[in-house]
Amino acid sequence: MLDFEDQESMIHHTGLQLGFPNTRVVHSSRTLPGPEDVDTWVDKLLEGLTKPLTKKEKESGPVAPQQDRIIFEGTLDEAQTFFQQTRHVPAPVNAPICIYSDGFPVIIPTEERVKEMLSGTSHAPDELITIQRDQPGMAGMMPGAAAAATGSRPAAATGMPGARKKGELVSFHPNEWTATVEKVATIAVMAGCRPEHLPVVLAIAESGCRTGTTVMNSQAVCLSGPVVEDIKMNTGCGMFGPGSPANAPIGRSYQLMAINLSGSIPGINRMSSLGSPLNNGGTCFAERASGLPEGWKGLNEEFGFKKNESVVMVMGFEGGLAGRQFSPGGYRALQKSGHGGIARRLNVKGIPGPHNWLEYYVPSLWAGREGAVTLVMVPEMAKHLHDSGFKTKQEAYEWLWKASFKPVAEYKNRSWPDMTSNGWMGIEPTSGKHWKELSEDFMIPFAGNNPNMSCIVVASAEEEICLNLEGGRGTAYSVDAWR
Repeated sequence: MLDFEDQESMIHHTGLQLGFPNTRVVHSSRTLPGPEDVDTWVDKLLEGLTKPLTKKEKESGPVAPQQDRIIFEGTLDEAQTFFQQTRHVPAPVNAPICIYSDGFPVIIPTEERVKEMLSGTSHAPDELITIQRDQPGMAGMMPGAAAAATGSRPAAATGMPGARKKGELVSFHPNEWTATVEKVATIAVMAGCRPEHLPVVLAIAESGCRTGTTVMNSQAVCLSGPVVEDIKMNTGCGMFGPGSPANAPIGRSYQLMAINLSGSIPGINRMSSLGSPLNNGGTCFAERASGLPEGWKGLNEEFGFKKNESVVMVMGFEGGLAGRQFSPGGYRALQKSGHGGIARRLNVKGIPGPHNWLEYYVPSLWAGREGAVTLVMVPEMAKHLHDSGFKTKQEAYEWLWKASFKPVAEYKNRSWPDMTSNGWMGIEPTSGKHWKELSEDFMIPFAGNNPNMSCIVVASAEEEICLNLEGGRGTAYSVDAWR
């Protein structure tokens, strides 16, 4: 393996998982120019490729660690110390990382607390987590991370799941471990969930709780359907912030499952560069169905579920949460009387609303990135889109997608396309032509191969704001299947 020195721990861990734990590694440089860099490792590489393998290097077979049922006996203070213990992770971390927790204190999962948590589901404690409904995977319901001309990354790179069949055993990335309902209930206790939250956490577990690699990967979950009101989710002011006894622990359960059920460790098999603040304590939010304009479907219906069914959409995306907050006076002036800076930019000065405010919004969406987007907007702004002509959410998706088209010349000036176009040797999906056959002014979508890669969530309070999660639609899992 030719790789950087700071990737040594990750290579070793991946080798353990794949069955060749003693891989030979030659280090290249992150900073030296190509020709100069080659001179430092080419002889070592040739030697590594031609020298006979030692007995130890010939050892093969995946190493599956024992997943014991951990039962701690002692005082509550001693248990808290036990669950907060750390391991030292070498470069690129060089710091202690918690073994069982996310760095925050946890609720100690005693036998009694786990038993109480299990009252939230009819599924047996020893039942293995399996797919409850056929999932089309990345190319269908989760295009925000699909490989295409969008700059998004393939499933293998993101660790996000592909197509799955009902009854298929769920494996938790990156170690591909399995888990039982009781294990998930234990994590729910640690996260601070209540029994009525358990069906949601079990549905999230279906995703395998993937975590990121290489760049600033983020994870989030979004609820849709009656469960939102049943468990009293905060879909109003500050819903992305602290304070909710439903949003916070459910979001946290994702990260604790990634740590305890998949063995995800920063600097070893979770190489997320600087990481993402969305993963500190986890991110869980919800759709406000009552805020949907007439004719707009909720997320549950968009994913093929019924209006009275509850689902959780699990998202994995590059980047974070970008704010597009309008000064209240400026946005209201646009919609009421057509005055202010936004009205001047949209050339509607003096013309009363409603106006399509997305025209003001979209130039910044693909100014420095490629790929689908998830827009989280307040009900008032969704209604203005409806009243300005978007009678269905699908029409908004179509408009947003068309607004993302830019020339090939600009696409070639980006970073991700070099990889996703296979060095420009592949086929451009929307035209079906080879990249090299396209003219520099040929227009291609920066928001993915089709309009439904992006996602719109209507939620939050009254103040006019739209936030942009820098990634597209996730995969939806049934909450009701786990009740």
